[in-house]
Amino acid sequence: MRFAVILLASATLVAQSLVSAGAAARGDQAAASVLGGNPKTLLAARDPKTPAQLWMWHMGMLRGEYEVDGVATLEVQRSTGTVRVGGQPCTLVNYRASINYQVSGMRVQYTCTRPDGQMHKAIEVVSGDFAWDEDIPGAELVPGKGKAVPNPTARNERLIRLWSGPQGAPKAAVAAGTNTKASTVAGKTVLTYPIPGVPGATATATLLAGTGDGPCARNCAERIEVRQGNVVTEFLYSEYEDYNEPLNKIKAFFPGHIIEKRDGVTILDLRIVETETGNLYVIMPVPASVRKAGATQ
Repeated sequence: MRFAVILLASATLVAQSLVSAGAAARGDQAAASVLGGNPKTLLAARDPKTPAQLWMWHMGMLRGEYEVDGVATLEVQRSTGTVRVGGQPCTLVNYRASINYQVSGMRVQYTCTRPDGQMHKAIEVVSGDFAWDEDIPGAELVPGKGKAVPNPTARNERLIRLWSGPQGAPKAAVAAGTNTKASTVAGKTVLTYPIPGVPGATATATLLAGTGDGPCARNCAERIEVRQGNVVTEFLYSEYEDYNEPLNKIKAFFPGHIIEKRDGVTILDLRIVETETGNLYVIMPVPASVRKAGATQ
């Protein structure tokens, strides 16, 4: 099954390139039909690029002849580090994050060991206007299987994490269009843009300004700060590489070290072991009980 998923993801990206190339060969009007847009607009988006588009390009997210964003979903697997639980760092035994960028959904599953030796397990989900916790992945989607507990107060925190993530952040910056403002501070590009779906949340991303041709040597995020009211969430990214398994390398880069802080306190310190980047089947349907409880308290 895993091998089939890998083949599907790889085939999808290859197909995107073939479709784009074929469309170009058939002429501008055909390209517009195949790619769902005006060919002049698509070409204008390719070169020259806005700072936000350059960010996506250096991350390896733009694919095909017309450089369309080819990353729809993401799996982060088998990562190590710590997560803050009950006010203390909890050492991760396993960690998995499944993200769908097209419908703004994320499911994070982890098991960790508290300082007193006790195990802690959690499955934290957000999808659109709803946030909830599960005892098993996909709880209640099959009647009688698992329990989904509404957690609306966690919605904004989880959406900020999704849209400040290494791939989610450049998507949010591009989607904001003219609401994304670029400046240069100490020789580095700084982008400011709103977080999708979170009123009053504004992100400020500082991009790397290195030299050389290594993965994300420049124009990838080294720090993202999100302010919503009096709450400040900071994300630090480093050690960019293609962390897909050896048979599924696609040159889509991801940071190997992720640190998340809230008001100066470390919430998550994550070392990435493996990712699956591509168009995987990742969904987060909202259970009926969560939808009935409502999106907010």
